[in-house]
Amino acid sequence: MSVSTPLGGHDLVERALSYATVSDTVVIVADISEASLRWAGNSMTTNGVGDSRSWTVVSIVRDGTAARVGTVSSTSMDPDDVAGVVAAAEDAARAAQPATDAMPLVEGAPTPDSGWGDVPLRTGIDVFDSVVPGLARGFDGADALYGFAHHTVRTVWLGTSTGVRRRVVEPVGSLEINGKRGGLSGGASAWVGTGTRDFRDIDLDASLAELTRRLDWSARTVDLPAGRYETILPPSAVADLMIDLLWSMDGRGAQEGRTALSAPGGGTRVGEVLGHLGLTLYSDPSENGLEYAPFVVTGSSSDAVSVFDNGMDAGRTDWIRDGAITSLAYPRSAAAEFGVTPTVPGDNLVMVGGAGGSVDDLVARTERGLLLTTLWYIREVDPTTMLLTGLTRDGVYLVEDGRVTAAVNNFRFNESPLDILRRATEAGTTVPTLPREWSDWFTRAAMPPMRIPDFHMSSVSAAQ
Repeated sequence: MSVSTPLGGHDLVERALSYATVSDTVVIVADISEASLRWAGNSMTTNGVGDSRSWTVVSIVRDGTAARVGTVSSTSMDPDDVAGVVAAAEDAARAAQPATDAMPLVEGAPTPDSGWGDVPLRTGIDVFDSVVPGLARGFDGADALYGFAHHTVRTVWLGTSTGVRRRVVEPVGSLEINGKRGGLSGGASAWVGTGTRDFRDIDLDASLAELTRRLDWSARTVDLPAGRYETILPPSAVADLMIDLLWSMDGRGAQEGRTALSAPGGGTRVGEVLGHLGLTLYSDPSENGLEYAPFVVTGSSSDAVSVFDNGMDAGRTDWIRDGAITSLAYPRSAAAEFGVTPTVPGDNLVMVGGAGGSVDDLVARTERGLLLTTLWYIREVDPTTMLLTGLTRDGVYLVEDGRVTAAVNNFRFNESPLDILRRATEAGTTVPTLPREWSDWFTRAAMPPMRIPDFHMSSVSAAQ
């Protein structure tokens, strides 16, 4: 019995396009290489590597002014399956309703992106060589360490019937460590985490020292009631809140009065100034250390992106500039409808413009307040105000007279990212950070710590 040799990513694109019989076709191939380590109770538990492929055919049937779209995805590595997937996508397109975001496909360049024919890049266990010795030293300590490290290298090929041929390699990694002192139930818990492209920029000894410091802060505990507290948000917590803001910044929803970016009486809040700190929030595919694909690649349409825009260049977008809302996300179809410039959602998020200073500097300037570590289980309560609810996790600390004096109980919070920006009184120095809540989907972020004078802790949480 013979076994077919899998096609290279670029060859799969070309073969799928060669089988197409409808007006337009988009083919996306993603080869994913992953490596991971896990540890618990100061011992390595699992490690592994794996490679996988997913690919999508988007077929477009045009009939006069209407365009119908069918999409079929596959994980098959068998070249003999390509024709069937293309045929299924074309059948789905013929049966679909007319697309509301129909546009001509983006025209391709005369020559494909450099590296179009290259093999996918892969990762391996050796990517963790720079952090394993530090973990081993940490395992020799008195505190129990739990956590994981994960690295993914994603190679994407995008080809269309209009000549687009684009390829990008996206490495991304994360490392998270929980420290436990006094047992798993009722003892102290602290967390540190960082995002990375290759793990060589991680100072694990510094991370473990910070973990120890936070566990030391928990030697004294204080119970506090719900209420509004002056609160220092570290960069990780700021990132989680601002990512929710980014995901809500689609222009159509704002124009149609469905989101917190809708203006009273119609239109959007573009131009509104949020607070007095003059912060800038942006996405940029060329941001050093946080790079992502500099073009649109999507297998489905939404209010923010369109399959018809595949291959369109994506550059820096300032969502908020000098404190004022500047841009919303518009596919080309929505941009034409509302008379604005097309804008592509970003896969990284950076906030700059603070006066400077670390978390410790903000603590030193605090008479009495709270210092958070991370947020989790964040859910939207009201899209018209962008009100979110969630819980604090792995360390809430009492600050008195410029120093941390105790750990306090966890809280449920109710806050809006827009209101956070309106009320913030201080922002520090921007640093790369790992969002705790959204790290499974979004790891590329750089944020400052922020001071909120009246952060709303709506109730006490029993979570430990």
